[in-house]
Amino acid sequence: MISIEKWAVGTSNDNIDTFLRRSAFPQEAEDAAAALLADIRKRGNAAVIDAVAKFEGAHLEPATLRVTDEELESAEKSVPEKLKAAVKDAYERVKKFSEASLRKPWKMSTPHGGEMGEFFSPMDRVGVYIPGGTAPLASTSVMTVTLAAAAGVKEIVACTPAGKTGEVNPVLLYALKLAGATEVYRVGGIQAIGLMAFGTETVGKVQKIAGPGNAFVTAAKRQVYGYVAIDQVAGPSEIAVLADGTVNKEWVAADLLSQAEHGSGWEKSLLVTDSEKFAQEVRDELLRQTESLSRKALIERVFERGGVLIAVTPTIAEGLELVNRFAPEHFEIMCADATSLMKGVRSAGAVFAGAWTPESAGDFVAGPSHVLPTGGAANMFNGLTPDDFRRRHSYVNFTEADLRETAPTIAAFAEVEGLDAHGRAASIRFE
Repeated sequence: MISIEKWAVGTSNDNIDTFLRRSAFPQEAEDAAAALLADIRKRGNAAVIDAVAKFEGAHLEPATLRVTDEELESAEKSVPEKLKAAVKDAYERVKKFSEASLRKPWKMSTPHGGEMGEFFSPMDRVGVYIPGGTAPLASTSVMTVTLAAAAGVKEIVACTPAGKTGEVNPVLLYALKLAGATEVYRVGGIQAIGLMAFGTETVGKVQKIAGPGNAFVTAAKRQVYGYVAIDQVAGPSEIAVLADGTVNKEWVAADLLSQAEHGSGWEKSLLVTDSEKFAQEVRDELLRQTESLSRKALIERVFERGGVLIAVTPTIAEGLELVNRFAPEHFEIMCADATSLMKGVRSAGAVFAGAWTPESAGDFVAGPSHVLPTGGAANMFNGLTPDDFRRRHSYVNFTEADLRETAPTIAAFAEVEGLDAHGRAASIRFE
């Protein structure tokens, strides 16, 4: 169930090649998303309510889609102080990191006394998706809403599945309120994406949707791109660990299992090492630890689908190359020279360097958002940042001398492109 394979730069291994290939958009999810999104555009609330009843089991009305202020207050009162303290700890750390990471406005002088640069403005209304199927991800509330609030967004809409009862987990609601969500809807899946992207009779559309989800949510996000902006492709969880045998095998195994337990069955966990002995030890440890975990059945489903693989490479440097080709959502460098090796990372959503940095620290509390690209999309997308909730504006403030100097270049481009009015817009100022 857990294969150990050999790999080197310049060679091919069918099992590893198969492991590296994964589709972010299964056809089943694509078809389902297309049909339901079209229905929501046509029928609005009615389509959303029908989908919630069919896929989530709750029977709602337009007036009960939204979580009330009273429910939010009640949830806050019901959460034990120990859990509140944990949520607050994560929130404060994420808020601090978010505020520090925001890009600052800047400007530079033009050759003749003008200036140009960039400035930023927050989006007006954004949506975040909070998964809640196999587990209510209260941490995702912090890792999305906090960033939007730090960016200055005034209206932050959150959607999360509530199941048959229609009741949202109180810790998740508390986290949403603390982080700054202004509207919360008990809607999950494709229907949540459609609700936010198109709006309905009672819900205003958003400008951008962020947050992770299953294959159906991911397919829906892709299909509404253009109606709204989206953050990235964020589907089933995955992790790669590069280990040289200097970090405890039990720790490495635990880290690999931390992503396999998410529940979709399509998670991916990859260990890359230069030691066959260490590879064998970690495989044994994976099987041993799985026996004691509450989500054993979910993890074993990942095993059965080949979602956990161990690769042995001649050197750690070649192992790093394999990880770059995998382009994982999470990448742990569990090696003696972790920070040095980090300089060779080209494709990874987030990097966790050193023995004392388990991926779960990033999932819950460290500071950077845990909303990261999956399915190989780390080759082209970045993890979620507060700047994803802002608009970038460039500006130019020429003086007369600046325009006079550049007018011949403007005229030349206007002539070659056949755009007379473009050229005249500059030359007319000197007639």
